[in-house]
Amino acid sequence: MKKLIAASLVGLGLTVSATALAEPVKVGMITTLSGGGSGLGVDVRDGFLLAAKMAGNKDLEVIVEDDARKPDLAVQIADKMIQKEKVDVLTGIIWSNLAMAVVPSAVGQGVFYLSPNAGPSMLAGKGCHENYFNVAWQNDNLHEAMGGHANSAGFKKTFILAPNYPAGKDALTGFKRFYEGDVADELYTKLGQTDYAAEIAQIRASGADSVFFFLPGGMGIAFMKQYAQSGVDIPVMGPAFSFDQGILGAVGDAALGVKNSSQWSKDIDNPANKAFVEAFKAEYDRLPSLYASQGFDTANLILSAMKKADVKDADAFRAALKDAEFDSVRGDFKFDSNQHPIQDIYVREVVKEGDVLTNKIIGIGLEDRSSAYVEDCKL
Repeated sequence: MKKLIAASLVGLGLTVSATALAEPVKVGMITTLSGGGSGLGVDVRDGFLLAAKMAGNKDLEVIVEDDARKPDLAVQIADKMIQKEKVDVLTGIIWSNLAMAVVPSAVGQGVFYLSPNAGPSMLAGKGCHENYFNVAWQNDNLHEAMGGHANSAGFKKTFILAPNYPAGKDALTGFKRFYEGDVADELYTKLGQTDYAAEIAQIRASGADSVFFFLPGGMGIAFMKQYAQSGVDIPVMGPAFSFDQGILGAVGDAALGVKNSSQWSKDIDNPANKAFVEAFKAEYDRLPSLYASQGFDTANLILSAMKKADVKDADAFRAALKDAEFDSVRGDFKFDSNQHPIQDIYVREVVKEGDVLTNKIIGIGLEDRSSAYVEDCKL
């Protein structure tokens, strides 16, 4: 496995051992492995490759390249993978602005794109495509659940903030869709920002009784550290992206007790999830994150389709993907008509297990949630 990952990092073709009934499938993974947010891409990659290893599939070839969170670079890599490498499937993109730069052109060229993370609203609605499947969620989903949680928690005046890019706008739109209270203020910060002194000062002066923020990766780490040091005692909440496994270790005890939303948690009680968590810990010597679970499910979806159809028969392979006959770490998994999941969104709380900060499920925020844009999709 270590050689497999090392090869993937330099963009070499790699093959993992297994048996399938269909022709080999070549997958191009474009993800963020350096710079800000690299931990997210590493987890998606590691979860994906772990699923392939556990399945023992020798007919899945995976080429991995680093987009460095740069849209222009992601487009260049996608073009090379499609035109030179002749990939059948693309996957891996973390950031919605990169997805919007890559996906429409890729699927228009007959390549399948399976998203293990980014789920911009345009691709769930009017911009949907028969070759585009989202295996994670639509961007609004986790934020919608926290809007509902804010109501249940009795919050009446919430300060909301997110980065100024497609997922950030979807996040606050999703929160407000279900939140019934007043918005103290709504801020869009710079993508990749690390200094939040001005925003924290605005929160302090706002009269808010709560804060909802979506700041994935290093942005969330920086915000939470500065927020804890500021002495502002207004409770915070957010999606899993701001309180997931890779972030909690860096944030520390300041995150204890914070409520967050996720479609996955390591304590979901089903055989597939238990096997995934144990295998991931054994392989990488760390707990899996939300992103790792999404990479794992994405690989298993592809593997399930390979058992039923030849990827060169696009209609048959597409139908096999839509059937989604695999054991998801989330439990039951099915696609809506826009090829985004219908799934439960949980509310989790940050807790300590021994010396390790992690999350535990405390309730269901939304049950069998699809997306707000499914009726705009004409598939």
